[in-house]
Amino acid sequence: MSDYLSQQIDARQSAWHAAKSLLDAAAAEKRDLSAEEEQSYTRIMADLDARSDRISDLQAAEARSASIEAAVASAPEVRAEARVMEQAVETDSDIIRKLARGEIRSHTFEKRAISTSTSNAPVPVSFYDTIQENLLYTGPMLDGGFFTVLNTASGESITVPVESTRPSGTATAEGATFAVSDPTYGVITLRAWKFGTLVLASRELIEDSGIDLVPFLGRQLGVALGTAVNSALTLGTGTVQPQGISGVAGSGTTGGTPAANGPTFDNLVDLMHSVDTAYANRPAVAWMMSRASLGQVRKLKDGAGNYVFMPALTFGTPDQILGAPVLENPYVATAATAAKQVLYGDMSSFIVRQVGGIDVVRSDEAYFTADQVAFRATIRLDGALGQTNAVRYYKGGTA
Repeated sequence: MSDYLSQQIDARQSAWHAAKSLLDAAAAEKRDLSAEEEQSYTRIMADLDARSDRISDLQAAEARSASIEAAVASAPEVRAEARVMEQAVETDSDIIRKLARGEIRSHTFEKRAISTSTSNAPVPVSFYDTIQENLLYTGPMLDGGFFTVLNTASGESITVPVESTRPSGTATAEGATFAVSDPTYGVITLRAWKFGTLVLASRELIEDSGIDLVPFLGRQLGVALGTAVNSALTLGTGTVQPQGISGVAGSGTTGGTPAANGPTFDNLVDLMHSVDTAYANRPAVAWMMSRASLGQVRKLKDGAGNYVFMPALTFGTPDQILGAPVLENPYVATAATAAKQVLYGDMSSFIVRQVGGIDVVRSDEAYFTADQVAFRATIRLDGALGQTNAVRYYKGGTA
């Protein structure tokens, strides 16, 4: 770990302790934060979040650097081999340039393995991965570390079995017949709803060979698609779009008034224990809420005066609330009357089906008068929650 990365982690911890000091002082005097203290708290929280983002970027950069260095160390001749491979193999950058120049009209970028050869030569990050990375920046719903993500080659509807009742065993006398206890299953149908976006690029940008179009277009297309996809997977109605997790999660607990205050410590405990034990003990159990709701929860304490929110103390681990990781999702509702503000449960029970790769098509005609080229990207996917008991919600009071 670099010294700069260590400094960022230490600074993040210092910021958190400074914020706690403000809250502790107000709590000791049994008062709310003053206007000046509220400004300081908001500023510290913004600094904490900014350092978290910087730490994530540094971690990714160090991981890429370590991978390349390991390859070079094991094969000293790899740099020369990499140059030969770059000349012989068409990269995603080459394909993007051909699209930009009009030499090809469309291309489907597929997910690929980390290495495409048997040598130790480092392989550049693909355009597909660049877009997928930016999809995750806009929301967590495609994070395979928590949600179940299925990638299929074709787009016909698929059915996924889900267990409706679990088998059970009983004590049986010697020589007696065991009772038959079979689980029962239902099915969910996953379709292939299409999402798309248009990104414009000037002719000058395309013709400037010094500009790498892969990160530029990957960022623009990934953020645009990610906004639509994460919103639908969170709030979708199931009609011409996925059935979002907020709409199908089970009812956990309802808060008091005023609803704008968000959940209390007791509300969070009630929500945790509303989830069936069979799901509550699974490794993908997590909280999910918006940044605004997370800001409210950060101020909560348990009966012993301990904050329920705990920032990551080691690099690469998520922040936690009451011992479970928390996912920040901007599309989960904020504190309001009858709004589903906090989700908790086994996130792996939510299944996301993604079809093939990401199609990118160019057009010179649509924005001809502005001398701009339009790039259209489309992605097909669906999502559904297998069991409503697996994930439950807290919603604000109604009175």
